[in-house]
Amino acid sequence: MQLEYIGAFDVVLGVLARFWPVWISLVLVMGASFAYKKRLGLYGQLFDSSVGIVGVGICLFWLFTAIFASTVSPFNPLVQIPIMKDALPGAVEPQSGLVYLFGGDKLARDVFSRMVYGSQIVLIIAPAATGFALMVGITLGLPAGYYGGRIDTVLSFLANLVLAFPVILLFYLLVTPGIMETPIPYAMAGLFFLFPIIFFSVLFWTRYKKRPDRLYILLGLTLIVGGWVYAGLVFDADPFRIIHIDPNQLNIFVAVVFASSPGVFRIVRGLVMDIKTRDYVAAAQTRGESPWYIMLWEILPNARGPLIVDACLRIGYTTILLGTLGYFGLGLAPESPDWGTAIKDASRLLRSFIHPALPPTIALMSFVLGLNLLADSLREQSMKD
Repeated sequence: MQLEYIGAFDVVLGVLARFWPVWISLVLVMGASFAYKKRLGLYGQLFDSSVGIVGVGICLFWLFTAIFASTVSPFNPLVQIPIMKDALPGAVEPQSGLVYLFGGDKLARDVFSRMVYGSQIVLIIAPAATGFALMVGITLGLPAGYYGGRIDTVLSFLANLVLAFPVILLFYLLVTPGIMETPIPYAMAGLFFLFPIIFFSVLFWTRYKKRPDRLYILLGLTLIVGGWVYAGLVFDADPFRIIHIDPNQLNIFVAVVFASSPGVFRIVRGLVMDIKTRDYVAAAQTRGESPWYIMLWEILPNARGPLIVDACLRIGYTTILLGTLGYFGLGLAPESPDWGTAIKDASRLLRSFIHPALPPTIALMSFVLGLNLLADSLREQSMKD
């Protein structure tokens, strides 16, 4: 049976039409952001520059694409339709009449649907792993920079020890199948995932220790929600089956946190060593505030600008790293629709068929570009602050 094809213009219109929930969401969010930007603090100030607008727009586009992936995608990303093997963009699937907008790959899967579903994997692992790395780096960097001495020496030595390894080699060691079959990833996850619970418990304790009515509520919520997430991620024991992560994804998650935390630690340590000499810190010390109160409520808020910028850049680095691991066949399952794996699969037939490689490559590039533009705009705003 010979496939039918639609024209290039119809392909473009078809792609734009498939993203209809994304366009509606973008119009609503961007419109509301412009209307209320004066009330939105730092987020609203991003819309004062064209760089910030473009960066926010690109990041929101992929965020909404991940949210509405099941609506945007015409096909299941894992379904194989033999007749559509290596089909060119615009091929019409005979049975359903739906179009392979970006063509089919070597396993007869829809390239467009795989690109769309790949955004879910990237937008779950990269930001979440970066968030945990921030928690680890901040929790250890604050006392190292504030106290100095032996605490700083030990923690800085451990951070430098991890940073001494080449990143790719470190990831290769952590995500190889031999390591995945050992308890090492779960032990590391058990350690790293404790840091958010510790961080927020200390945060609320230092702020509300003289107001037990509010303190007990916040601590209780922290322990309940934190324990629920911890049990689901580390032990896969969520009774509601909401919090779950596959073993290979957990391995990559832990590897990202382990490799990124020392960099965050060094940034936080340097910021604390600078900020702790300011007058408002001396005033807090004079009032008799505890060291952890000063670190969390006086120093950390004034270090937010560089940390927010670093978080945006680090998400971009993590996205590229996930793509690199996928390209080398490490980490996620071979059938995964993540962009790195898609690029790896398509690269083997580049001389014959280039169309399966372009969508995930452009998607990865555009998302990282959006994060970099967002980070540039945030950096300009933090310098003004």
